[in-house]
Amino acid sequence: MTFALTSAPAGVLASIPSPPINGFNLWPGGPEIRFYALCIIAGIVVATLLTNRRLTKRGGEPWVVVDIALFAIPLALIGARIFHVLTHPGFYFGDGKNTWNPFEPGSVWAIWEGGIAIYGALIGGAIGALIGCRWTGIRFWSFADALAPGLIIAQAMGRFGNYFNQELFGQPTDGWWGLEIARPNDAIPVGLPESTLFQPTFLYEVIWNLLGAAVILWAGKRFTLQWGRQFGLYLVWYSAGRIVWENIRIDPSEVFLGLRSNVWAAIFGVILGLVILVVQRVRHTGLEASPYRPGREWVDKSAVQSQNTEDFVDVSAPPADETITTGSATSTAAK
Repeated sequence: MTFALTSAPAGVLASIPSPPINGFNLWPGGPEIRFYALCIIAGIVVATLLTNRRLTKRGGEPWVVVDIALFAIPLALIGARIFHVLTHPGFYFGDGKNTWNPFEPGSVWAIWEGGIAIYGALIGGAIGALIGCRWTGIRFWSFADALAPGLIIAQAMGRFGNYFNQELFGQPTDGWWGLEIARPNDAIPVGLPESTLFQPTFLYEVIWNLLGAAVILWAGKRFTLQWGRQFGLYLVWYSAGRIVWENIRIDPSEVFLGLRSNVWAAIFGVILGLVILVVQRVRHTGLEASPYRPGREWVDKSAVQSQNTEDFVDVSAPPADETITTGSATSTAAK
């Protein structure tokens, strides 16, 4: 079975080519910059900007999201790595494996070699966000709602890193949208022809996630979803799609009771999202008065406060000698 670009009519795409490189050196022999890292960083920047805009519109202090991110992002990366290692123990533990030496390839510390998991990032990031919200006074669920659309957009952007790395692709396909993967690649099953194309699961997830961002933004405004329900909708949407993509992928993964570990994580994500949607609707029938916890409200000190008129209006007594001039007549106040 052959899938060559020349087999299609002129100008019609017959497959999706993978990029020939996945990074570049800052200078010859210098540090290597991976496109995957740039995709993740770009996603973090976009999520931060969108979250800041949404939280500020709710009454939050401008850029308070950065204070929360100082805790959330590092713990998200740590959680992502731990989750990946625990769900792929065969990669790091056992005879002949370099488990702990960070100066040799293949250690549990070598995050720069790849290997992070989004559900671990969600767990670690949630812990960091809780700490950051306690520090800043922001309600955790207010922050989670503000974050939801930006988070799923960031995940869409991060998937382009998988494209550059030629990883996490799906089963063989003869569709015109099939993805070309360069050999050798350990994820390709033995015996497949060199010309075999694969399901571009990265692209499926990019499209699904961007649609999810639109749905979250629309539903949040249409139904005034607060108290964490936009984040609950994010969990349901993202995880439902992830169940499908995980069942298409052919990269090595631990299997429990016939399902890949990330399928179980996605199933739990759908259930948790539904619980948040239902429970928060029952617990909170009214709207959030403020994104801040009571007693921690932020006041914009640059705005004029009408009740503090003495700060902006001269209310001092007039001087003892005051000359009043009207036209050509001049009078002096009595002493």
